[in-house]
Amino acid sequence: MAVTPPVCDFGTPMPEFTLPDPDGRLYRSDEIRGKNGTLVVFICNHCPYVQAVIDRITRDAAELQQNYGIGVVAISSNDVEPYPQDGPEHMKAEAEKHGFTFPYLYDETQQVARAFDAACTPDFFGYNSAGELQYRGRLDASGRQAGPENARRELFEAMRQIAETGKGPQDQIASMGCSIKWKD
Repeated sequence: MAVTPPVCDFGTPMPEFTLPDPDGRLYRSDEIRGKNGTLVVFICNHCPYVQAVIDRITRDAAELQQNYGIGVVAISSNDVEPYPQDGPEHMKAEAEKHGFTFPYLYDETQQVARAFDAACTPDFFGYNSAGELQYRGRLDASGRQAGPENARRELFEAMRQIAETGKGPQDQIASMGCSIKWKD
């Protein structure tokens, strides 16, 4: 089921968290922050919306990290009981397959997803250097299928603007994807 998250609530502080990667290494939110901002992406392995754009996410993340001082992290919060392919052992393979340059963390309790008010996969949260939310939009015009190769890179442009000015664009189109699979 496709879910559209709420529009950006500018200035909301980034929730603090500590989560493990698939190997059990713990990452704290303050370790992930970049000098010019932070991008937190909620994804999972099985979602067709994520799979349609995962290489674009990886491309944009690497460029934002290297050229704009943006810290990046991906988080999987799905209930793995009904969706075992979203579990840590499969997360590690997914990260390696796509060449992630950022940590891919597992939110087993789903407390982090709830703290962010994450709604779908993919769901993007772009923060400035002060840890204030400035972007809650989509990656690009892709949906369940990848959009055109020359699609405007909305997330990338927004994060570049945040890195340069501390402010995100006022006009944002919400992301769309599969709902997060919450535990009962």
